[in-house]
Amino acid sequence: MEPVILRTPRLELSLPRQEDVDAIHRACQDADIQRYTPVPVPYERRHAVEFVARIPGEWEAGQHLTWAIRDGGRLVGTIGFYRVDGRGAGEIGYWMAPEARGAGRLREAAKAAIEWGFSAEGLALDRIEWRAVAGNVASAKAAMALGFRYEGLLRQALMSSHGRDDGWIASLLSSDDRRPQPWPVLPA
Repeated sequence: MEPVILRTPRLELSLPRQEDVDAIHRACQDADIQRYTPVPVPYERRHAVEFVARIPGEWEAGQHLTWAIRDGGRLVGTIGFYRVDGRGAGEIGYWMAPEARGAGRLREAAKAAIEWGFSAEGLALDRIEWRAVAGNVASAKAAMALGFRYEGLLRQALMSSHGRDDGWIASLLSSDDRRPQPWPVLPA
């Protein structure tokens, strides 16, 4: 699959580039990114170099599709579809640099990615899953705001450099209303 660029009123979603390596490396020093995403710990500069180099081949294979989220040309996070199965399902994943959190950029980027993921011009997905380490309230609040429906707890299902963690799982179907739904694991 050829990489695509998605644009919103203030963001661009495009392939990570070599000039993003330092920003990726800096962001991945964040304790929350290291705790809640499957990045190596400690996260060294070479990991960012390898990450950027790997993305074009993953797009070509069509199973893992990662974008850099850029605001004014500056990398503020990443988002993508992972484990795209070719049968209408994939999983969304994301992280935001600490200094970029709380300004609605993640929801803006995710809405664009989700629309593309469901569209016939994109992946034509029927189901998008979201998974996160149980306790990752910030990620869960973002997914809930995007209309994902909480489905349950996956016991010891997620692996990271910390070992196994329980995971929360939610989904969004192409036919779903995108209004936020209550989640039993989040405060009302």
